[in-house]
Amino acid sequence: MDKQELADFLRTRRARVRPEDVGLPPGPRRRTPGLRREEVAVLAHVSTEYYVRLEQGRAPRPSAEVLAGIAGALRLTAAESGHLHLLAGTAPLPGGTVDRVVRPSILAVVERLPHTAAFVLSATFEVLAWNPLAAALMEDFGRRPPSARNLARRAFPPDGAAEDTPAPYGITDGREFQHHVVVQLRTTLARHPSDPTVRALVDELHTTNATFARLWARHDVQATPMLTKTFHHPAVGAVTVDCDSMALVESDQHLVLYTAPAGSPDADALALLGVLGPEAAASPSNSQHLD
Repeated sequence: MDKQELADFLRTRRARVRPEDVGLPPGPRRRTPGLRREEVAVLAHVSTEYYVRLEQGRAPRPSAEVLAGIAGALRLTAAESGHLHLLAGTAPLPGGTVDRVVRPSILAVVERLPHTAAFVLSATFEVLAWNPLAAALMEDFGRRPPSARNLARRAFPPDGAAEDTPAPYGITDGREFQHHVVVQLRTTLARHPSDPTVRALVDELHTTNATFARLWARHDVQATPMLTKTFHHPAVGAVTVDCDSMALVESDQHLVLYTAPAGSPDADALALLGVLGPEAAASPSNSQHLD
C-alpha cells in the first residue's frame, strides 16, 4: 500500500467532482473545488474520520468493499478504479522488476513484418526490439546506448535542451504522447513499486522537465487512445500511420505497430523508407544523444 500516493490520488479526484454531479446541493461558498471530505464519506458509506485519515496517509489498508464505495462516490472510471486498488494494495502486482527481455516468438513477429514499423516497448518506454522500418521511420536505435532508447526521455527532454525539437521524431501529437507517457509511468510505478529504476526515471523527469512535473501532479491514470500518428520525416515528409499497440501481459511490455492503408501515399512513403533504411532517419534533431 502506497499511502502517500493513495492520499494524493484521492484528493485530486475529489477536487474535480462537483456536488451537483452526485445529487448534492452546491450549498454555501466552498473554500476549495469539489466535494468535501465528509460528503465523500457519506456517499461511500464510510466514517468521515476514516476517509480523512485516508487522505492524510494515516489509515490502514482499506478493504475492496470500501474502495468500491469510494470509487463510486468519486465517479472514477474503470481505469481510475483499477489504479485506486493498485495503490491500496488490493490488486495483484506483477513481479518486482520491469521485464526487459523480449520473448523469441515476439522478436520473430517483429522481424517478419517488412511493411510495418514494429517495435517492443518496456513498461518504462525503453525500445527493446525493432525492425528496420521502425528504425527508418524513427531513428537507428542500434546506434544508441540503452539509456538513449527511452521514449519517455524523448518526450520530456531537460528544460531548455530542445527548443528546436518540441516533439520527438516530428510527431504532430506531441502533447497527447506526453500525457500518455505520464499515465503509463504512473501505472508502472504502482505495479512495480520495488523496482528502483522506475522510481529513478520518474524522479529524473520530474526534476528536469517542468511539463512532466505539472502533468504528474494531476494524477491522471487514463489517456486518450492514439489511433493515428503523423511523422514529419526528414527524407519523405509527412507520413500518417495507423497505431496499434498490443499488450504482452505476462511481461508488461507492448508490441507497437505502425501501418498505412495499402495503395495510399503514406504506404508508398513507408515502402520508400524500407528501401532507404535506417540512415533515412538521420537528421540534426534525431542525432542528438539523450544521456
